[in-house]
Amino acid sequence: MHHSAIKSDVRRLIAEGTVLPAHPLALDANRRLDKVHQRALTRYYIDAGAGGLAVGVHTTQFAIRDVGLYRLVLELAAETAAHWTKRPLVLVAGLVGPTQQAISEAKIARDIGYHAGLLSLAAMKSASEDEIVAHCRSVAREIPLVGFYLQPAVGGVILSANFWRRFAEIDNVIAIKIAPFNRYRTLDVLRGVVAAGALDRITLYTGNDDHILLDLALPFDLRDNGVTTRTHIRGGLLGHWSVWTQTAIKQFEACKAARNKAVVPADLLALDARVTDCNSAFFDVANNFHGCIAGCHEVLRRQGLMQGIWCLDPHEGLSPGQMQEIDRVCNEHADLSDDDFVAAHLWKWLA
Repeated sequence: MHHSAIKSDVRRLIAEGTVLPAHPLALDANRRLDKVHQRALTRYYIDAGAGGLAVGVHTTQFAIRDVGLYRLVLELAAETAAHWTKRPLVLVAGLVGPTQQAISEAKIARDIGYHAGLLSLAAMKSASEDEIVAHCRSVAREIPLVGFYLQPAVGGVILSANFWRRFAEIDNVIAIKIAPFNRYRTLDVLRGVVAAGALDRITLYTGNDDHILLDLALPFDLRDNGVTTRTHIRGGLLGHWSVWTQTAIKQFEACKAARNKAVVPADLLALDARVTDCNSAFFDVANNFHGCIAGCHEVLRRQGLMQGIWCLDPHEGLSPGQMQEIDRVCNEHADLSDDDFVAAHLWKWLA
């Protein structure tokens, strides 16, 4: 599947930049898929105004593949979305593993109706740059790709600007999620895309949950051979946006509105620190992100969107002190939540 086959309204959404929450996995107390709450989450993101969904990604738990849930979870999200709304939505499927596994997952996602694959390179740690580029080219023959610079703290591979130039030269790459949680490595991605002359085809998405609003609001000037190119990160594909999504979308729209203005409002710039403070608790930064998935589950549990915080791995949960940190940010930043919105609509999402 080539990106030219994507419906024009969906392709336009991707190109303009949109809000793509990373979809969590709702489990019951036996750590089995809870379809009722899984559907409720999908409906919540749609009604909050998200431009699409990212499913089978880190927030969905990579271990869904080990327990035979990959296809089922992708199908459930796609079917729920199709029945819940008629507006265009971007469906992105997480792709992991060595080449043959990633190709197999790309075929599954494509056949279900997903528009693109978010390609994790965590399995390629020992591969050379040439081997990683060849891997990406092979998977891109099956489905349009969203590149993924995953931070090393949760399994990512450090990649050079030259790698990102070569990756951006692959014709079926349509976006890149930039999530190294590192300013220098973020710029490496931008430099690579500019050097490839691919900014007209590739839309930049932030995955830097520690820098969301500034990534989205501020321009980036890149120099290549003495020429300055100004560009923007136009959308986000974020685990942080799996919670308090309606408010996140309002923040995203504020960033979009500020993009091409000579002066960015100081209140918007300052809000980035508050969002990052919330993320530090949800993502368990104090414990090197050990509880990042469970932390998001806890926020959703409090709202009734999940029954509990269970993960597929019984050893994965909240870290010591993380609950108190979540209590703190929920109290200090209560105005950033969407608790009232969820309370008003939860009944129909669970129906």
